[in-house]
Formats: sequence, structure tokens, C-alpha cells
Amino acid sequence: MHETAARFGERALDRYGFKIEVHEFPAGTKTAADAADAIGCDVAQIASSIVMLVGGDLVVSVTSGANRVNEEKLASAVGTPRSDVRTASPDEIKETLGWTIGGVPPFCHDTEVPVVMDETLLKHETVWAAAGTPDAVFAITPERLQELSGAEPVDVAE
Repeated sequence: MHETAARFGERALDRYGFKIEVHEFPAGTKTAADAADAIGCDVAQIASSIVMLVGGDLVVSVTSGANRVNEEKLASAVGTPRSDVRTASPDEIKETLGWTIGGVPPFCHDTEVPVVMDETLLKHETVWAAAGTPDAVFAITPERLQELSGAEPVDVAE
């Protein structure tokens, strides 16, 4: 197992007592469609951690792979003007969260940041999220994901 995915698994166990079964796909799971194909699930079951800069602070939007983040809806959900929302840069993500783009898990970040969750993920029994690298994922129920990430389910989808 990649050391970064192993580190994520150790953090989840240490912080939450949650044992993660990491699945690695050498061909990569860089896009939601790639991940769904590799896993054999519907793209809507992919819980992508999209990191946005909102009013100067990072916010993680755990969004269904079938959806895109609507910046207007995200701004409204966190109570900031749309003009204060943009996609975070890879450097901002790495420096604040400790993970690289494409592998950001929904929880166990280096710095605590607000997390919102695409409410459409709650329609599924199981969703799949990044486990610290672009080619590692883990399965989790949406309810457990919400609990561990502290996410508020909101309508953020376009």
C-alpha cells in the first residue's frame, strides 16, 4: 500500500476508531468516471472532495461524482458572496490539508476546515472516497462519512 494511503488509514483509526479498507488502482482514479469504472460502481457513488477557497478559507465540498459544485450554491450555503468563491490551488490544498489534489479524503486533514456534503450522496447505501492518493479509495456509508467529516448535507450540485 502506498505510504500516503497507509497514513490516511492510520489517522482514521487513531482519530475516529474507523478502520478503513483501502483499495488501490494502479491505473488511477483521477476522475470520478475513472474511479467508478475501476471500482465497478455508479459514478454517483463517488464522493469527490472538491476543495474551494471561500472568503479566504478552504472549504471541502464532498460532491457526488455525477455532479459539479455550483459555486453560487456553495457561497449561499456558507453565507458568503459568490465573488468570494474559487477553486483552491494545488499548493493551497497541500499546505492546508496535507493531501494532494485528486487524493483529498473527506476527513483527517492536517488543518480542520469546514466540510459540506452533496445531499445527493445520501441516496446511496455506500459511497467511495479518496484515501489520500489519486489511486486509492475506500468505501463508507454516507451517514458515517457525514459523521466523521462533520459535514453538513447541502444542495451544492449544478
